[in-house]
Amino acid sequence: MVEIIHNLGTIKFKRIHLRMSNHQDHSNLIWQIADLLRGPYRPPQYERVMLPMTVLRRFDCVLEKTKGKVLEQHEKLKKKFDGEALDKMLNNVSGQKFHNHSKFTFEKLKGAPETIAKDLVSYIRGFSSNVQRIFDYFEFEKEIEKMNEANILYLVVSRFSTVDFHPKRIDGTGVDNIEMGLIFENLIRRFNELANETAGDHFTPREVIKLMVNLLFINDDDLLSKPGTVRKMLDPACGTGGMLAEAQSYLQKHHSQAQLFAYGQDYNKRAFATAASDMLIKEVAHNGAGENIQYGDSLIDDKFEGKTFDYLISNPPFGVDWKKKKTEITRQHEKLGYTGRFGAGLPRVNDGALLFLQHMISKFEKVDEKNKKYGSRLAIVFSGSPMFSGGADSGESNIRKWIIESDWLEAVVALPEQMFYNTGITTYVWIVTNRKEKRRKGKIQLIDAREYYVPMRRSLGDKRRKIGDAEEGEPDQIGDIVKLYGRFIDTKQSQTFKNIDFGYTRVTVERPLRLRYQMTLEDKTRFLDAFPHLLDDVQAIDKELGREPYMDWNNVEKQIHAILKKNKSRWKANELKQFREVFTKRDSDAKEVKKNKDEFEADAELRDYENIPLEQNIDEYFKIEVLPHLSDAWMDRAKDKVGYEINFNRHFYNYIPPRDLKEIDSELEKVEKEILKLLNLVVE
Repeated sequence: MVEIIHNLGTIKFKRIHLRMSNHQDHSNLIWQIADLLRGPYRPPQYERVMLPMTVLRRFDCVLEKTKGKVLEQHEKLKKKFDGEALDKMLNNVSGQKFHNHSKFTFEKLKGAPETIAKDLVSYIRGFSSNVQRIFDYFEFEKEIEKMNEANILYLVVSRFSTVDFHPKRIDGTGVDNIEMGLIFENLIRRFNELANETAGDHFTPREVIKLMVNLLFINDDDLLSKPGTVRKMLDPACGTGGMLAEAQSYLQKHHSQAQLFAYGQDYNKRAFATAASDMLIKEVAHNGAGENIQYGDSLIDDKFEGKTFDYLISNPPFGVDWKKKKTEITRQHEKLGYTGRFGAGLPRVNDGALLFLQHMISKFEKVDEKNKKYGSRLAIVFSGSPMFSGGADSGESNIRKWIIESDWLEAVVALPEQMFYNTGITTYVWIVTNRKEKRRKGKIQLIDAREYYVPMRRSLGDKRRKIGDAEEGEPDQIGDIVKLYGRFIDTKQSQTFKNIDFGYTRVTVERPLRLRYQMTLEDKTRFLDAFPHLLDDVQAIDKELGREPYMDWNNVEKQIHAILKKNKSRWKANELKQFREVFTKRDSDAKEVKKNKDEFEADAELRDYENIPLEQNIDEYFKIEVLPHLSDAWMDRAKDKVGYEINFNRHFYNYIPPRDLKEIDSELEKVEKEILKLLNLVVE
């Protein structure tokens, strides 16, 4: 039993030597510690403290073994070296890409309750510059001051000192990098739920990331079998780094002698800091010294400008607007065109998901067999909107057109509903690449995996389902989906289409304007109020044509021109236009209004559009599908526009015939009898 003297009183608790069985136990303990923040912090604000404290404790545990040697070397070297040079030498001593040369550890911080705030800041400033930068983005010194003022800082630090985040030991205690990632995942999900984040900020479930990684690496034989193979991967909306972490974990399990250099960028400060610390702390030599995870908005502040990657993966915020970035993105689109990142088009301002896709494609490595450059592959999570929103020639359609006509879209996988923690919407994984296999060229595979799920024993927010993962003792549904993709044959769940099948021509269908002319006293007064100087001419027209309706405006117009010529009057174009608007009405029984000798004037109110598949003969389609219903219609081919959409449900629609009426009547009759029995019981 250890007694902690705290200025709020004496608090007793049993110091537990933690031998956690799994990441859930660690997460639950940290969650219990978070309860200490109640009062000074609202639950949605807990992450401001708990994430940096979790990271700090992990650093403390990882560095514990070499701390004494680092302090010794720091004393010897600090007068001769400083800055980056000193950091490198001390990092070598610590055996990590970072170090801490302050005298403090979590255990020593507990020795002086009165100076805990000053000591904790000193401890953080004793880290190498790359870790200090991470804590700058956590903005943690503000929280240290706030907790100290609320008299809870010492207690929080003391409780965190009991959490065993040491690297995995032979006896099974401690945590490895995969478990650490799961702890972060669990905490971040809970914090997101507390903050009630929007659908666009949802956290990506681990099994979805596994599926994406499997689909990305499926054909890279060298990566999965040849020792020393190196690949680069980027996530431009990396959040806390879950996708990159899972990709590296996958590779370590399947081929530990290959290397995957992971890069990421995010505009959320705490998410960036968490991702940067996670990558830094892993025992993976090629994670770099922190510069591989960058802070900033990828769409307007590209930290990897000019760089290309073998693989790209992301779950960008969809359904979130890009209004604040519109000026800069529009400037790039208009000024740089296809030499920039957004040449294909701009989606509507309330959903910037397709901007991220264009950004990722701009990072593709060009295919050059001679110089052994084999192109790139990307996997991205989308809602349904990017597949079909926007008509022909809209920004969304033009982006789809660019990707499909470039033969880059390889596959779209529909995921089950209720897969994400903060939204139940249907989601899709797109696989986009400029290095399609020969058998896939000119084709797109659609996979309906909406029924590949197992119910969760306990719902997590809106997440009630997950894709079965064999590694967790569940049906191998991830493997089943990957097999559907790999076999590339048509089944009930997998369909293959030609690129052109998703394109269509938007044809404008016109019908003639039909006008009935009639002068009434009310219309006459209204017209002369606007053009009083035309009184004599209007009186002459009224006298000549009378007040009866005329069904042929073409003939009426000739007579009016004759009257004006006789009166030696020349009306302006707007006066003639207003005359027609005031004294005519649309009438389906009237004669067509002629534009010239061979053409009729089109009625804008009757204008319609037909989306005709690209492979279909437009004239034949019009003759069969339109003319039998609208015999006076014609096409204005000068207004043709080509569009692309992916209507997933159309291709996987399962028709369920209605039940037989006799069966329904029989059931209704039974129900009526039951109701009568119940009513009789009530009456009795």
